[in-house]
Order: sequence, then C-alpha cells, then structure tokens
Amino acid sequence: MMRNMSFLRNEGWIRRLCGLGACATLFVVVLTAPALAEQTESATRAQWVASPEPGWPQWRGPRRDGKSDETGLAATWPEGGPGAIWTATDLGRGYSAPVIQGDRVWLTGDVGEELRIFALDLEGKRVWQAQNGASWKGPYPGARASVALSGGRLFHLNAHARVVCLDAASGREHWAVNLFEEFGGKNITWGISECLLVDGDRVIVTPGGTRALMAALDVRDGSTVWTSGPLRLGASELPRHERVAEPAGDTDNAGYASPILVEMGGRRVIVSCSLRHLFGVDAASGELLWTRPLPTRFEVIAAPPVLVGDAIFVTAPDAGGGRMYRFGGEAGAIVPELAWKTELDTCHGGVLHLDGMLFGAWYRARKGWAALDARTGAVRYELREVPKGSLLHADGRLYALSEAGEMLLLRPGDGEFEVAGRFEFVGGRVNDVWAHPVVWGKRLYLRYHERLVCYDIAAP
Repeated sequence: MMRNMSFLRNEGWIRRLCGLGACATLFVVVLTAPALAEQTESATRAQWVASPEPGWPQWRGPRRDGKSDETGLAATWPEGGPGAIWTATDLGRGYSAPVIQGDRVWLTGDVGEELRIFALDLEGKRVWQAQNGASWKGPYPGARASVALSGGRLFHLNAHARVVCLDAASGREHWAVNLFEEFGGKNITWGISECLLVDGDRVIVTPGGTRALMAALDVRDGSTVWTSGPLRLGASELPRHERVAEPAGDTDNAGYASPILVEMGGRRVIVSCSLRHLFGVDAASGELLWTRPLPTRFEVIAAPPVLVGDAIFVTAPDAGGGRMYRFGGEAGAIVPELAWKTELDTCHGGVLHLDGMLFGAWYRARKGWAALDARTGAVRYELREVPKGSLLHADGRLYALSEAGEMLLLRPGDGEFEVAGRFEFVGGRVNDVWAHPVVWGKRLYLRYHERLVCYDIAAP
C-alpha cells in the first residue's frame, strides 16, 4: 500500500531503501478516494530489488543502480584530491571494479594465460588468489566482469563464459560451468563481460545460446534451475515481442550489459540486454516476458538498463541514442511502450537516475557528460571539458572517473555541474580507465589495470 501513495506521484516511483547505511522513514497516511484509485493506476510501478548482502556485494552496488548509501563524506576535495590510504599492485590487467564486504576486497585481473580472482584485506594486502579459466587475449585484453558475493560464496563469469563458484574466505572452488557448452552459445567480439546477478539461491546467467537466452543456476552446485528459450530473430505477432527482423530464425547472442532485478507489475523481473535487444525475464520461472529491438552499428549494448519509476531507460552507441520505455497493462501482461528518445549514447560508463534527472557520458554523439530531464529526455546541462567515463552517486554528489584518468567530484545543480574537487588518478595519454569507481566505508576505490588505490573521503 505504501508504494501506491498518491502524494508521491510527482516522483514517479518509491525508492526502496535496503542494505547497510539506508535510513527508513515511516509515513502515516489517511488514504483518500483518489489515493485508492492510484492503486489501480500504479499497478506496474516498479522498484529496484537490492541484494540482502551487506557491504558492496556486486557491481554498481547493492541495487546495481550506481548509488552508494554512504553519508558523512567530504563535500569538497583539496587541491590534488583526497589522501591515498593504500595502493595494491600486481593485480593483473582488467576493467573490473572491486567488491567489498567486511574486511575483504575482491578483484579480478588477467595474469599471463590465467584469469585470477584476488582477495585483499582492508590495507590492500593479498589474502589469497584463485583462477577462473583463461585470460582474454582478444581486443582490449584484460578481465571484464566483477565478482558477485552471496552467502559466503563468490560467483564470477570469465570472458570465455566459464562460471565459477568460490569460497569467499579461502578461494576454494566449489563448482564451475561452461555456459557455451551447456546452452549452445558462442563468444562475441570483445568477450563475455556480464557481471553475474545472484537472486536468492540462484545465479542468473545469459548464455545467449541456441538452447537458452538466459538461465538460472543453483548456487549450491551449478545445476540448471530454469531456462528461458532462445531469442530468435524475425517478426513477431505479439506486441510484447518486437524483434530485429533479419536474419530471421537466427539466435541472438549474449551482449555486454549486466542485468538488473526489479519488482514490476506484481512480479520480480530481470531486465537486461542481448547483443541486439532489451528484454525482460520472469525471475521465478525464466519466462521471456517481452523484447524490444536495439540494433547498433557494431552490436554493442554495454550499459546496464536503468529503472526510472515505471519505466526502463536503455542506451548504446551507434543506436541513435537512448530510449525510455514505459510499462502498461495488467500485472502479468507488462508491455513496454516507447515514451521518448534522446541522443545520449553512453557506452559502458553507466547512467544514473537521481531526483528526476538522468546523468551519463556521451560516446560519439557529443563530448563530455550530460544531465537529462527524465520525463522528456531533453538535455538540461552538460560538462564538455572532461572526457567520457564512469559514474557513481554518494552523499549528494557524483563521482565521475574519466577514461583519460581524471577523477572529479561533481555537485549536480539546477543548471550546471559544479566541480567540487578533481585530481589526476592516471597520468599520461591513456583512454582505457574503465573500471567503475566504488564508494564504501567512507573510502573511494579506483582501479587501473594492475593498480587499486584506496582514498580517504570522509568529511573532516
């Protein structure tokens, strides 16, 4: 009943505060007739589903929305940036971000012929390391995906579609599954990059194969719990299934994006992207609920979908920009309808929804960063002087890491990005600082290939 309260209609959704550090607020309301009517109107209102794990248990945080629940952080940075607490080195080549819980930090990197998973303590000292198959030697070599943590176990998918389950304390392998062998998939140009999603006792994977678009594996032994059917190209008579038409009959492959988990229309829905589509899958059964085509020039959809009230925003480079889909229909028959398009073409830096605004970086359409009106897609303001990169929100500010190696602290305003601090994280002429920043425990974690640096960002 709380999520249907009409006085919050202007926000368009109810934030679900989960995990450590979240503060709950109790509202006492007398429901009027309009408020009761709102219950029917908002049948498809959605909310993020957070991991029940404490800490920073997965890529992009507890809800996968790029938002940290940390407070008490410095509002500005001194010249030269915040002080570094420690630096860990020899972590292999890679683009994955750290996962943090308790007194441990986990990170992946390619070392020689192997993909390795490293466990560090909170002083940056190595506790253990383990292997998950072969390293990625193709275009842009390096480890892709971050690990996911659940119930004292770590789950990771390497660039060759090998899923591994490790003991988080020791690194001992419990089980492993090759998705391509199991479900008939094949690799993609820049390597499988999905950061796995754990939903209770299931690990969600996207083989993109001839036998399954998506599958759920049992966390205990890797056995298959459910599969969704393959996503076949070609025309569909069902309005909920719009698909790329050609070549008809071909199977769409796994893409580069990672899934999110939301509650929508009375059910839990996994929303993700294949190589050429945005799609939704029922988390309980694996039923493919809907598909929407998103063809791109180089078949790259890398940014995760973003929940925006009762809508999903998705964007990709060389696809004509981003698209907002709103959901209509009764619970169990959710149909996404195109609301608007925008030129914002974020690639792998992620997009944030905050206070009625969308924040992200341009890729080819323009340069720099943009703030969009989430209702219309119109650009409200920009910051063009800083190259594109990855974004995180914490304590009222944006943490923007440029692919050129500059770290910025931004305060989003009504008409501009206010720069509250900046420093050079990586010097020289680089353009591949792609690991997303992490804020946890009043610390900022930044990774560039072999090196992970931890900074003190607590308020003085």
